Amino acid sequence: MKVSLFATCLGDQFYADACVDAVRLLRYAGVDVDVPRSQTCCGQPAYNTGRRPEAIRMAHQTLDTFGSADYLVLPSGSCAGMIRCFYPDLMKNNLEHAQALADRTYELSDFLVEVLGIQDLGSGLTGKRIAYHHSCHALRELGVCNQPISLLKNCGAEVVTWGADEECCGFGGLFSAKLPEVSAAMADRKLDTLPDVDFVTSTDGGCLLQLSGRGNRRRLPTQFRHLASLLWEGIGS
Repeated sequence: MKVSLFATCLGDQFYADACVDAVRLLRYAGVDVDVPRSQTCCGQPAYNTGRRPEAIRMAHQTLDTFGSADYLVLPSGSCAGMIRCFYPDLMKNNLEHAQALADRTYELSDFLVEVLGIQDLGSGLTGKRIAYHHSCHALRELGVCNQPISLLKNCGAEVVTWGADEECCGFGGLFSAKLPEVSAAMADRKLDTLPDVDFVTSTDGGCLLQLSGRGNRRRLPTQFRHLASLLWEGIGS
């Protein structure tokens, strides 16, 4: 099985360690992984601002880069959702190949559980209290819900009930830049309900940037870690 990893823009710039850990997880599972140097952006920022021609060009670049992979795996529900849900509409002149890529695209935890059938990764998170944030795109576009939670629990973690776990963090890509006051208020509302935990984790770097930024401003002691890094810690400890 040949898997290509799409690091994503935020992964490359802010969560490079999580991208490395995603590769480690996949190789630990016995998968042949490559990370093509020609990958760029999935096109979601352009698409969300109505710049359809730019989004189409980026989508074609993505298809050219990853078209031969058995599976395309991303440490991001947001970008995976862009490819799976919106590429077929963007690339109507190449619909067959766009749909084929969409069908082979998975968020990391979804791929580990649903394609590879992995449940037990290790026990390195035993005794850790973790709150999981459901990103809007992973949950509502991809249906990724129980997969990351089951992996965390099977690494020994206590996944703590968080009443606001499905509420939007307020990042929303360009939404946080266009309406920063509303964006910050949404994050603060969510953090107001955060239970006493060691870590907050999510599939999406944008959500973690948003929540950790507000959390640091409020001097919260909680650490904000990408799911891929916590899962790899669960194996390696």
